Amino acid sequence: MAHLTPADTRHWAAINEASFVAGMRLLFWVCRVFGRWPFRVVLYPVLAWYVLTKPRARRVSNDYLHRVGARTGMIGVLRHFGSFAETILDKMLLWGGLFDTDRVAIHGAESLLQRIRERRGALLVCSHLGNLDLCRVLSLRTPGLKITVLVHTRHAQAFNAMLAKLDRRSQLNLMQVTEMTPAAAMQLSERVERGEFVVIAGDRVPVSNTPRVALASFLGQTAAFPVGPYVMASVLGCPLYAMFATREGDSYALHFERLREQVTLPRKGREAALAELAGEYAARLEYHARRAPLDWFNFYDFWHLPDAERAHATH
Repeated sequence: MAHLTPADTRHWAAINEASFVAGMRLLFWVCRVFGRWPFRVVLYPVLAWYVLTKPRARRVSNDYLHRVGARTGMIGVLRHFGSFAETILDKMLLWGGLFDTDRVAIHGAESLLQRIRERRGALLVCSHLGNLDLCRVLSLRTPGLKITVLVHTRHAQAFNAMLAKLDRRSQLNLMQVTEMTPAAAMQLSERVERGEFVVIAGDRVPVSNTPRVALASFLGQTAAFPVGPYVMASVLGCPLYAMFATREGDSYALHFERLREQVTLPRKGREAALAELAGEYAARLEYHARRAPLDWFNFYDFWHLPDAERAHATH
């Protein structure tokens, strides 16, 4: 397994993902005019240059592929970044109205649809596995469904601006959150009470000097997972669901899984309860990552624990 250098231990928010998609506007035009295969013909020479000139990205991708049991080496890394580029293209096609969402397979949404009809909210834990924008676009076409997505996207402003040019609604229902303040928590509580849904990532450590995390096994090694989703579900008093949108053939499969009908965090044993919830989520993330290994897009050392050693869930 590859060993990661100190330069690989940067927090994910310090990595400018938008630099990868600087040429996606041209590739999007190629796809619109000539189709998907010509897009791929143009894409892979660009990817080869990127992978060759970005040793950190190459190392962390290869390390992840080794852990998940996928093909490693230059071919494996190229396929991994190719999947990332295809997903970015799909996001642009979605917001440009050029993606056939009727081909998307949806699993486990029955209880969520019932909550929408009854105007009862919930909290959805998403991940960087697959295409979250798929759920956002579909939500605009679902009567009665309102969502708020908690994000930290200042490292990808160029890409977000590009999506906004395709459809201004791509910037709606996004709430920039660095740290959860009492005012933000109250605002979210009011939205859930109105029957709305809150979406938060469960696979990225918070942007904070002292992030609150729980440690859980993921792909054979301990990793830090944020406890924010579980604390928030407890405060909001609503059910907790996991959501995964992975590629399936030429389209996607959208999976919803109920983790808890209600989250209760006792004062005594709070850390253990949070670790159990994080562990359950990590297990589901691992399951879906193994089913779609090229769809997980966390291009940094996910298993590095510099902050977890001094900032545990109970702090």
